[in-house]
Amino acid sequence: MDVLHSSRSLSGGSAAALSILYTIIYVLPFYLSSTTRPSPRLSRDAPAVIRARIRAVTLSCMFSTLATLTLLVTRGGVSIPQAVRILGYWPWSLVDIGKSLLLTAILFAGPLFEAGIIEGRWQDWIQGRGVLEVLNSWGGWRNYVAGPITEEVVFRAAIVPLHLLVPGITPGQIVFRTPLYFGIAHVHHFYEFTLTHPHLSIIPGLIRSLVQFGYTSIFGFFATFLFLRTGSLPAAILVHSFCNWSGLPRFWGRVEPGEPLGPPVTTSIASQHRADDDQEETDRMQVGTHDHHNTLIWTLAYYIILVAGAAAFWKLLGPLTESENALIPF
Repeated sequence: MDVLHSSRSLSGGSAAALSILYTIIYVLPFYLSSTTRPSPRLSRDAPAVIRARIRAVTLSCMFSTLATLTLLVTRGGVSIPQAVRILGYWPWSLVDIGKSLLLTAILFAGPLFEAGIIEGRWQDWIQGRGVLEVLNSWGGWRNYVAGPITEEVVFRAAIVPLHLLVPGITPGQIVFRTPLYFGIAHVHHFYEFTLTHPHLSIIPGLIRSLVQFGYTSIFGFFATFLFLRTGSLPAAILVHSFCNWSGLPRFWGRVEPGEPLGPPVTTSIASQHRADDDQEETDRMQVGTHDHHNTLIWTLAYYIILVAGAAAFWKLLGPLTESENALIPF
């Protein structure tokens, strides 16, 4: 469904200008205060810096949300409840949230297989081991809670509806335009990298920032598509948090097993005492060959699952994001 019907009265230039303004308001406070501004002696990961930045971006979120809400009511001709709906704050569909997380997990099937099966962390996931430790740290709180919430509030819930107000705009244009602001918002990490690594040339920092701009923009394409298809801000936030937790997939290199595939080659204590040097050397060679064989099997399995997950993600992208709460028809 089209939540705005024919009531669209914001130019493309105005939507772009406001999106840039929101991006600046989100990032600029990081450098206006000594408590949020990194330096060679103060890392962005310092707890005091993280706390101050969370306070700053919370205010930025409030401003951007109220500005877009006002425009939806005054320019879009919708009621306040309808405007809140377009912002993605309601209704909360657990089905849409669950399907969105399932789709994302399918895309990350390879990394999940590596971490859960190859590295043997699946039991920790089931027991929730480590969750409280991560969330009790300011770095974990920023990466998995505050960061996803504030970024999705600004770059999805506030910026995307601005473009819905533009007459004649297509879903594809929104999906591929608006995430660029999200990518640009991460370029400031280049400045932070040069501050905290003054002994390095600018080349590593530049490459790092370009890569970050690339993958944040790609994630933004997916998150924007998801937001438009489901109309769910909570779904976008949880998917964002999941992606932060999972990290970038491995695209090359061998996968090293955390546990051997099959029984390890060992000898008893008694036999170890009786073995001579030649036998010990043979055992070491057998273990090395066994581990090498395991590594090849794990690596092959990982890349097969990685490709299969990507193919399944593409096939299920439409069905698993279909929702009666969609903001615009595709």
